[in-house]
Amino acid sequence: MKEILFGVISGMVAALGMGGGTILILLLGLFTNMEQHLIQGTNLIFFIPTSIISIIMNVKNKKINYKISLVIIISGIVGAIFGSNISFKIDNNNLKKYFGIFLLFIAIFELYSFFSQYILKKKENNK
Repeated sequence: MKEILFGVISGMVAALGMGGGTILILLLGLFTNMEQHLIQGTNLIFFIPTSIISIIMNVKNKKINYKISLVIIISGIVGAIFGSNISFKIDNNNLKKYFGIFLLFIAIFELYSFFSQYILKKKENNK
């Protein structure tokens, strides 16, 4: 039952373009006994159908820049090859720690961006 809830939450976040896979990895890591490598593999399978649905909806609404997308796709494939090879050489506990550190940096960056925008808008409104 919890897997269904995790899938729905992650799918909604993925459809918003906000990293549903990251949420899925976090939920599976916190609430299951799965190893980090298995969690990441499960996330990759989750990503395929949710991405297809999101692509269809974004194409329908003309919200895709195909030129930039092609560059990102090619670069992403290269990165995925390197990242997968590196991942298989890292032990499960260290991989889990590295992923946690990565999430922490992302959270700090997002908070910084949010407050920077908030302060900037507040200054503009006070003029």
